[in-house]
Amino acid sequence: MIPGFEKIVEERIKKAQQEGEFDNLEGTHKPLKFEDQNVPEEFRLAHKILKNAGFLPPEVELRKNIRQTEDLLQAAEIDSPERIKIQKKLSYLVTKLNTLRGERCCSSLFSEEYRESIIKKLS
Repeated sequence: MIPGFEKIVEERIKKAQQEGEFDNLEGTHKPLKFEDQNVPEEFRLAHKILKNAGFLPPEVELRKNIRQTEDLLQAAEIDSPERIKIQKKLSYLVTKLNTLRGERCCSSLFSEEYRESIIKKLS
């Protein structure tokens, strides 16, 4: 960055804030959405279509199952047989997620299994 440029930008932003130029922007006081930030540009349209069709990538599906299982674990009584089963399931899901992450190839966004399930879903 050009020396001093950051300072100029900061001053202009502060001035605009003081003058109220940011007060009525669309989306003010609403959370930012970063849904596609980790999806490469060339896959965003396909990702959006699949998402709208209710199809989740395996990693996202696993994370969802992990969150649900964690909720069940919190609700379960301490030292109950049910809690032990839930803990085992949670351990399995976390291991599966870690394995999936380890198997993920950098050159390909989708695994063969995921690709086949997409084709079945769209056929």
